[in-house]
Amino acid sequence: MEDRPRKLGDFTTTFRILPISLLAMLIGVLCAYVALALLRLIGLFTNLFYYGRWNTSMVSPANNHLGWYSILVPVAGGVVVGIMARYGSERIRGHGIPEAIEAILINGSRVEPKVAFLKPISSAIAIGSGGPFGAEGPIIMTGGAFGSMIAQLFHLTNAERKTLLVAGAAGGMSATFAAPVAAVLLAVELLLFEWKPRSLIPVALASAVAAVARRYILGLGPLFPVPPHPLFIGSKALLGCVLVGLLGGILSALLTLSIYAAEDAFSHLKLHWMWWPTIGGLAIGLGGMIFPQALGVGYDTIGALLQGNVTTKVILGILLVKWFIWAVSLGSGTSGGVLAPLLMMGGALGGLEAMFLPNEGAGFWSLVSMGAVLGGTMRAPFMSIIFAFELTHDAGILLPLLVAGAISYAFTVLLLRRSILTEKVARRGYHLSSEYAVDPLEILFVHEVMRSNVIVLSAAAKVGDIWKSINMDHAQAQRLLPVVDAHQKFVGVVTRGDIRERRQNEGDSVLECRLGDLVRKTTVETHPDEILRVVVYRMAEKGVTRLPVVAHSTGKFLGLIALEDLLKARTRHLEEERRREQPLKLKFFFPYQESDAVVEKSGTAS
Repeated sequence: MEDRPRKLGDFTTTFRILPISLLAMLIGVLCAYVALALLRLIGLFTNLFYYGRWNTSMVSPANNHLGWYSILVPVAGGVVVGIMARYGSERIRGHGIPEAIEAILINGSRVEPKVAFLKPISSAIAIGSGGPFGAEGPIIMTGGAFGSMIAQLFHLTNAERKTLLVAGAAGGMSATFAAPVAAVLLAVELLLFEWKPRSLIPVALASAVAAVARRYILGLGPLFPVPPHPLFIGSKALLGCVLVGLLGGILSALLTLSIYAAEDAFSHLKLHWMWWPTIGGLAIGLGGMIFPQALGVGYDTIGALLQGNVTTKVILGILLVKWFIWAVSLGSGTSGGVLAPLLMMGGALGGLEAMFLPNEGAGFWSLVSMGAVLGGTMRAPFMSIIFAFELTHDAGILLPLLVAGAISYAFTVLLLRRSILTEKVARRGYHLSSEYAVDPLEILFVHEVMRSNVIVLSAAAKVGDIWKSINMDHAQAQRLLPVVDAHQKFVGVVTRGDIRERRQNEGDSVLECRLGDLVRKTTVETHPDEILRVVVYRMAEKGVTRLPVVAHSTGKFLGLIALEDLLKARTRHLEEERRREQPLKLKFFFPYQESDAVVEKSGTAS
């Protein structure tokens, strides 16, 4: 066999990645300023709604002095968001990340320009009026929208537009949280739907550039400094991480179910969906009267949880009031993110767990629980681990986060069919898979599945010599008939349909023609050392289901490969997935005991 497989590479990336990477870096710089603008807008609307002043600094709504009038602020915000969604763009509704997923999978990574402007404004109004949301979902959608807009200005493929859309999303998250690595992992685990250098490198560069730009316009991280925690924890604490992961998985499942239970409840209302955010705003206002710390982004409360400076009353307020108003308002279709609320509720759960788990330092269990709840709910375990680390710069927390995050992730994967993000996409009539593996068509060659025992015709033969065999029923299985010359070199192909059509048009005169005169002039072929993925793409591109296999160097015909032959690769993969065997027996480790037992058995028999 030829040595062409040695020329095959591990990757299919081309130099096209260079201009795409340059565009991605420009998008990263732009998204840093977009993140700054969104944070300033949130601060501005919070100050206007609750304090009546023109100021863009981030403040908490919890300290307002509006009294009962504060109930009306989220209601007003809900009215504005509803009107913007109905008469501006319905795409501004929701978390942000599901909308980005839908744009990638269904809309060819095309986002309307108006979404890039309406999404941050609507999110800033929703959060600034007390909405219990984070800024990350809106900035991911906004950054993705700007990335898509820039991509649409150039002559690019859908895959390249997707890369730039995700580059914008990652750049926005990186600039918002000073978490560039977590932003790339979020892109890989949730948005790219592939693991290829062609997309990973531009996204990573966009995230890195956005993180550098953030240092000049927003300052350095960490966003939530924490007391130092031990690099090594004992076995009891590790078992505690397992328990934290399990409880985090339970909370993740309940949070997901509560969001869509609220959405189902709203869908049964006879009101137009434009007014649903108003009802959600009323729930926010009432919840804010009971527990003011539930209002807004809540970064200050997250910081207090990580410092261990919260009371049991605050912890219960987060788990009860924050959870309720977050689920109801987000289910109403308003605009807001989920990361910050998940961090807050996960931290509150950790605060409860710290009451009975070993003491590993202030905020330790809150931080571990944050990562567990985030990873279980988002179904992005690696992102959640690195995100918690980059938010705190606490290297000692990586092992506990890995244990708790893996347990939480396992629990939600086994219990729930879809995540809080993909459930929204599924409810719109689409399906996606979050599992990635090497396609068996990538590792098998044509020569491994092709048929060599096939009917081959000579180019010198006359049509009349094979006419009877063509019309015999038992010969109907092979539709594509390869034609070779005297040296077995491939000449072309004919089909039974071709010959019958010529017979009908030309009569018996065609029987005196040589087969070499009837072959198709342009024939799609393949080679024995090509991988099956290439064959599948070629079949799809040319609209054929059978290809002749021809040697590269000699041009000799070797066999045929049909669409059903490609199923052999799938069959082999299924066998690897389902067939169970025990190649290594216990007697390999205990040969003497086995032989002694045989001797004893034979002695007893005698």
